[in-house]
Amino acid sequence: MTPITTSIEIARSGEQVFAYVTDPSSFPEWQLGVVSGHLDTPTTRVGSKCTTIRRIGGREREVTTTVTEYDPPRRWADRGVDGPIRAIVAVTVEPLADGSRSRLTIEVDFTGHGIGKLLVPLVVRRQAARENPESLRRLKQRLETTP
Repeated sequence: MTPITTSIEIARSGEQVFAYVTDPSSFPEWQLGVVSGHLDTPTTRVGSKCTTIRRIGGREREVTTTVTEYDPPRRWADRGVDGPIRAIVAVTVEPLADGSRSRLTIEVDFTGHGIGKLLVPLVVRRQAARENPESLRRLKQRLETTP
């Protein structure tokens, strides 16, 4: 399937946007449904594991991903490694104008395993398409109002 793609312009440098959007500890501040997040390594690199606790279906569930691309301050990607629904996420940050603004694009796709094969097309993709613009709006507001 085609990834769900959402973009937004933010009045912050690419470095600032990239640092914030790829820090799992900041995910609860802007991503709907995320309770907490952390990396298993002190610094991010390809192969790092990212663990988030997400509220899914009224329950908190641990989700583990592996960083598959890391090219600061431009590109970051990860892929889910467990559970019936596994996200494939790519983040691209492009500097705009004099570098004080950036365009953030997030692409999300999903693979289903077991019951997830049914849930991805029926529920998960629709929910992500509905939630992603709101998450990016929250991210923009957070970055543009924090000194």
